[in-house]
Amino acid sequence: MKHQTHISKRRIVRERVMQAYYAYELSGNPLPEIMTNLFEDVQAGNAEYDFAKKLLLTTIEHQSDIDAAIKSKATHWEFHRIALIDKLLLRLGICELKYFPDIPPKVTINEAIEIAKRFSTEKSGQFINGILDSILNDLKHEGALEKSGRGLLESRGRNKPSEA
Repeated sequence: MKHQTHISKRRIVRERVMQAYYAYELSGNPLPEIMTNLFEDVQAGNAEYDFAKKLLLTTIEHQSDIDAAIKSKATHWEFHRIALIDKLLLRLGICELKYFPDIPPKVTINEAIEIAKRFSTEKSGQFINGILDSILNDLKHEGALEKSGRGLLESRGRNKPSEA
């Protein structure tokens, strides 16, 4: 991947995953073909490629459960009317919150917001922040947030987790 100093490699990977997911949703082409095209400059077995593949496949695998979570939070929105980019970013974000124990929740939410600002509408960042934050709170309340390692969960008495 080309190095961009102001954007992390993980953000670039997340953007490409969103683009691959978008292409998959619209074209219906096979995922391996889409992944090959969008990640042609990244070798299989590379950490970024492995993360991208796992994020995309896990999101698609759990899409119906993830969509149910979105619908439960977007009560004033008809699901089919949510902008596709926003829907994809919500799905990817929820997937990271639920199935990627090594990624801090605040990083997941911030990345989704920043990508939305770049690729979607003016108000998308606020919308995505609200939905993901609400889902994060539910996961915490239910004891279903499985994050491990330093800086991945907020400690009692602290206002902000570290984003290691």
